[in-house]
Order: sequence, then structure tokens, then C-alpha cells
Amino acid sequence: MSAPLLAFDTAQGALSAAVVSGEKVLAHHFELRTRGHAEELMGVIAKVLDEAHVTPADLGALAVTVGPGTFTGLRVGLAAARGLALARALPLVGITTLEAVAAPVEAAEREVIAAVFDARRDEVYLQVFDVNHVALTQPMIVPLDEALAHVPGTSVVAVGTGATLLAGRIAEAADMSCRLADKPTQPDALIVARLAQARLTAHGPDHFRRAPAPLYLRAPDAKLPGGLDPVLG
Repeated sequence: MSAPLLAFDTAQGALSAAVVSGEKVLAHHFELRTRGHAEELMGVIAKVLDEAHVTPADLGALAVTVGPGTFTGLRVGLAAARGLALARALPLVGITTLEAVAAPVEAAEREVIAAVFDARRDEVYLQVFDVNHVALTQPMIVPLDEALAHVPGTSVVAVGTGATLLAGRIAEAADMSCRLADKPTQPDALIVARLAQARLTAHGPDHFRRAPAPLYLRAPDAKLPGGLDPVLG
């Protein structure tokens, strides 16, 4: 059995963790949660490791979501992942939340997959993939009214918390069609783990010895005294 991989996600509106070894899912936890990630994450990690009968010393690699997402959620997940990776000298794979929600979606031959999160303020986080899940655009944050300009093709399958928002705009367009994917709208650590396994196989563990950076697509709301922006990452 290959060395287990631990993955977790706290970036959006859920908290999840998974332990996999090769094709086997040794443990998996998923819960919808908009708050309390910092308080609950380490307990969830301990829970899945215990269910998998795995100790931190047994792990061969780690994976974590890097955004886009909430500033607090991203900091919680990345700090925990960096700490574990440093303590055990483990490769750490960063996966975007947009990739994670798009990956389970099955598209027809001429459809594109639009991964969309509601970023509020009439904006969305958006990335578009082809039928083989190859990215056609970069991750971006755009006003909802401008989102269609960044979606190539005329037939779209949308997934994520902003999928219905995008579908509403597409319904107003005469030359485009859209359906909603029958998949979870939140990232899941199990999908993150599978994507990380594929990248480790393709690039090797040494490619992931440097901790991934967070993917911030929007400037922070919080201000330091004097109106300065806090340092990100």
C-alpha cells in the first residue's frame, strides 16, 4: 500500500478532510460550515487519521485548498498544512477551490465547465474548463454582469455556489445555454486528494517541497491602524 495522503479544505463554506492511499479511501469527513474552521480543523484531522489507522508519521504527502475563498478560511487551512508539512518534511500540493468543484463534473462533448463561486457584491469567482477538465481561463473575480464575456463557447454546465447566478445571466443570452451540474457546490477534500495524487504522479514529490501560496483574487476588507492593508499570505 502506498504511503497515505492527507487532504483538507477550509476555504469556502465547508470543512472537510480525507485520507487516501492509492485508490483506497481510508477516511473521509465533510460538513457544511461557514464559521468555526479554526476551532474544528485539528479535531477533524485527528478524527480522519484515527479512522484511517494512520499517524502523522505514516503520511507520505499532504494537500490543501489554496483559494479563492475567505481570508480566514484560507489562513486556517494553509497554516495547518504548512505546519504539518514542515514538521514531517512532506510534499504539500495546493489545489484551487475552482478546480476542486469542477473535477467531478461530467460534461458533454461541446460543453464547457464553469466553476463559479458567489463572491458577493455582485461579483463571482470564475474559471472555465473544457470537457477534459483542462483550464480554458485563469481563475478570476469579475462582476456578475461581465461574467459571460469570460465564458467561451455556447453550451455551459455550471457548478459552485454561484452556478445559479451565472445560469440566470446565460438565460438572458439568446446564443447560450446552461445547465446546473448535479454535483456538490462546495470543495471536498476527497476530490482535493485525488487531484493531488495525480499531480504527485505527474511531477514527483520534490516538485511540491515549497509550500503553495494562497490564491487571493480580492483585496482584504480589513485595515490596519492608519488605513494600511494587512500583509497577505
